[in-house]
Amino acid sequence: MTLRHLIPFLLAPWLLGTALANPYETTLDNGLRVIVKEDRRAPTAVHMVWYRIGSMDEVDGQSGVAHALEHMMFKGTPSVGPGEFNRLVAAAGGRDNAFTSRDYTAYFQQIPKEKLGEMMQLEADRMRHLNVDPKEFEQEIKVIMEERRMRTDDDPDAKLFEQMNAAAFLAHPYRRPIIGWMDDLQNMTAANLKAWYDTWYVPNNAYVVVTGDVDHKAVFELARQHYGALEARPLPARRGIVEPRQEGARRITVKAPAELPSLILAYKAPILRDPKQDRDPYALEILTAILNGHDAARFNKKLVREDKVALSAGVGYDSTARGPGLIFLYGTPSEGRSVAELEAALRAEIDRIRREGVSEAELKRTRAQLIAGQVYKLDSMFGQAMEIGQTEAVGLSWKDVETMRERLQQVSAADVQAVAKKYFDDDGLTVGILDPQALDGKPRRPAVATRH
Repeated sequence: MTLRHLIPFLLAPWLLGTALANPYETTLDNGLRVIVKEDRRAPTAVHMVWYRIGSMDEVDGQSGVAHALEHMMFKGTPSVGPGEFNRLVAAAGGRDNAFTSRDYTAYFQQIPKEKLGEMMQLEADRMRHLNVDPKEFEQEIKVIMEERRMRTDDDPDAKLFEQMNAAAFLAHPYRRPIIGWMDDLQNMTAANLKAWYDTWYVPNNAYVVVTGDVDHKAVFELARQHYGALEARPLPARRGIVEPRQEGARRITVKAPAELPSLILAYKAPILRDPKQDRDPYALEILTAILNGHDAARFNKKLVREDKVALSAGVGYDSTARGPGLIFLYGTPSEGRSVAELEAALRAEIDRIRREGVSEAELKRTRAQLIAGQVYKLDSMFGQAMEIGQTEAVGLSWKDVETMRERLQQVSAADVQAVAKKYFDDDGLTVGILDPQALDGKPRRPAVATRH
């Protein structure tokens, strides 16, 4: 990121006040929370409905039900026919979509601001009156199974990640894929989805996020008008499952048709629980950026360009989640180089930070780029809504966002070196290796239309 991207607010001080203005919040009598962030820069609005339910809340034998219901949410109610939801959003000049994660399910529309009430009416209708029609389900589950084939079964790297993840977690439901195991999809019924919907799709298990050129008081009134009549229902108790301590490295090999091998090293890592007191998740965020946060970061510079041991190499870490965390080192070895050589090279970069630490100049540059990326998300109304929604979904608060940015800026070189020493321990390591098999000469499965 160039310097001009680091100083946008020096050039537009009015923007700073808008971007950092606190959202407004209210809670309806039925338990539905409504969070509004006003942003007057364009005459548009983003409307999102977040349900505190994801694949981690499923039980064995019914994996994929959260994602399958997300598909069915577009199949109509007594007043809105199958497929009509999308058509009505498009007719209003907007666009819509939905997504399911391990921790939550969310639905959104980006629309002209004057259409916000219509979107609330549509979402409130399907929050309570969804038709889970068996015939519609029979057709949609075929789409979902094809999505799984395309995105996982026919993608060797995705298959590797899925099986590595299943090995990394023994007890915690994060071990299951969000889309579900194929056998579970084949045995899923419309009744399974109806039970899920009736249990979890209630206003006291949801919250609405609105950003854009709106007045928060008017939004609150619209929410009361459209969502206020929906009845709350008691929610089942959720038992938090604790993953047993890993006491030794695990290794898996996946054989699949592919041109090249690939490698994942997954280490157990902490998750942010107390934004004011926790330290290590912030330091790990900085460490991942030092390793792979920009073109001049260590992995790309050393492993790809200089040593040419890797065609690509990267790091993955999400410090916010409802469940336990992992930090991933991954890559594909260059032609003529082995997976073992790539693994040694990845480990060597971590060891170098353990021994030598990082310079203040490198830390300052990386920290500035990471913070700039965080702040620059505020230029997007959708980005602002996502930030609020995702923060709330993992048990934190939108009020913590500024604290989290401030704590990132406080990470020291000593903090980065300390987490490199602490968490890259083989006792908490799961290694996944893709062993490429001969391609069968058949063309890859064509992409299918999907909502995601």
